[in-house]
Amino acid sequence: MLQIQLIIEDKERVLRGLKKKRLKDAEKYIQEIIELDQKRKQLITQSNEIKNNINVLSKQIGDLFKSEKKEEAEKLKPTSIELKGREAQIDTELKHIETALHNTLVLLPNLPHSSVPDGACAEENEIVFQYGNIPVLSSDALCHWDLADKYGIINFELGVKLTGAGFPVYRGKGAKLQRALINFFLDEALKNDYIEIEPPVLVNEDSGFGTGQLPDKDGQMYYVEKDQLYLIPTAEVPITNIYRDVILKENELPVKNCGYTLCFRREAGSYGKEVRGLNRLHQFDKVEIVQIVRPEESYEVIEEMREYVASLLKMLELPFRTVKLCGGDMSFASALTYDMEVYSAAQKRWLEVSSVSNFETFQTNRLKCRFKDKNGKTLLTHSLNGSALALPRIVAALLENNQAERGIKIPPVLVPYTGFEWID
Repeated sequence: MLQIQLIIEDKERVLRGLKKKRLKDAEKYIQEIIELDQKRKQLITQSNEIKNNINVLSKQIGDLFKSEKKEEAEKLKPTSIELKGREAQIDTELKHIETALHNTLVLLPNLPHSSVPDGACAEENEIVFQYGNIPVLSSDALCHWDLADKYGIINFELGVKLTGAGFPVYRGKGAKLQRALINFFLDEALKNDYIEIEPPVLVNEDSGFGTGQLPDKDGQMYYVEKDQLYLIPTAEVPITNIYRDVILKENELPVKNCGYTLCFRREAGSYGKEVRGLNRLHQFDKVEIVQIVRPEESYEVIEEMREYVASLLKMLELPFRTVKLCGGDMSFASALTYDMEVYSAAQKRWLEVSSVSNFETFQTNRLKCRFKDKNGKTLLTHSLNGSALALPRIVAALLENNQAERGIKIPPVLVPYTGFEWID
């Protein structure tokens, strides 16, 4: 959530950022916020004046009673009652104003960093790095959904029977490959000083709001109405919310957490070839990395996180590229996002497997996640997260890119985890 002080003091910068994020009616929202804040301040001033008058009058009445001037004291009581009534009226109005102000503020996305390209859609994103050779497959090469069927490692139809589309069933070496990737990603995170967290996969509304999924992505999250809980779309939500309403000591920063969870996304509106096979699922496995850092360090940290994710893809021997998202293609809460995309040789297309984002103070302002600096001043931290990595499209690329006459070759780095070199 944007800070009101920033909106008031740097209105033009805020409007430029919201325009880059393609927010409709940005000027209307900003003007409404400024007017509501002015009204809020006026009501606070009036309330404080009335409270002061009530205190002065209460002391006068008390002194008169002590001086046995009961009649004079009784004459002042109606004025005191009137002031208290006015105070209650102003406090009620103030609550309405604060609610309206909050409800408007939460509609504003985060401002993009100055380096974010201006653009409206994915086609206008900026490719900043590319690694590896694009595999050349034989003319009879299969897409991963056909390979999964051929080797009996993923059953999409059984998933439809049990649950519905987007809930595949992994079996045999397919299930073991999933487990191998999860353990590999977690072990690498631990080597890089991340602390492993095993969080719940159900969260309350406060947690969804804290990281910016609510109210923005309400329709994309699975909701358990009876218990008023949400299935998480990413481990980012519970892990970051560990630090909600927490004031960290400066020597506790940076916080580096990682966690494996199932993730759940409704993916409403998705259709066509993009949703076939493992390309877009409603339930999938992912290892997430989360950092809470000092504000002045966050842009150095995001580059470190990007390099870390790239190192995983290199170890898996997958060709990939790094894409800096343009303003119109970024998430609601992000100030800067890099997408990592692997090349799917049989589909002949790039598949996103990771997003690494810096949220600056957007999440931590909602979370009230702060730290005390060396001077004892309480400041908001910056929060960052990244997929390291999401499994479905990694598996798709591994199956397609490594298919051979014998079967599917497992990357050497995974063999200690799988216990086999081939799926055949």
